[in-house]
Amino acid sequence: MKKEKVIYRFNRYIGKTLYAKKEMPFEISLNSRMLLDELCFKENKKRLEQQLNTALDQGNAEAFHKLSEAYKQYVWE
Repeated sequence: MKKEKVIYRFNRYIGKTLYAKKEMPFEISLNSRMLLDELCFKENKKRLEQQLNTALDQGNAEAFHKLSEAYKQYVWE
């Protein structure tokens, strides 16, 4: 079975400009926003954990305390 392809061709013309708008269902929009939020949360938490581990390995207490305060936002329940 062949894949369907959609090809848009834009031609310049004289006249009123037309704008195409596609409405997305609310559920899809909400689901995609929640997925992106979760991905960003996990990535930021992972990066912060790596920075915490680096500060511990280097013995940098000041950086560790600063990063641990920021990390509290990711683990509160």
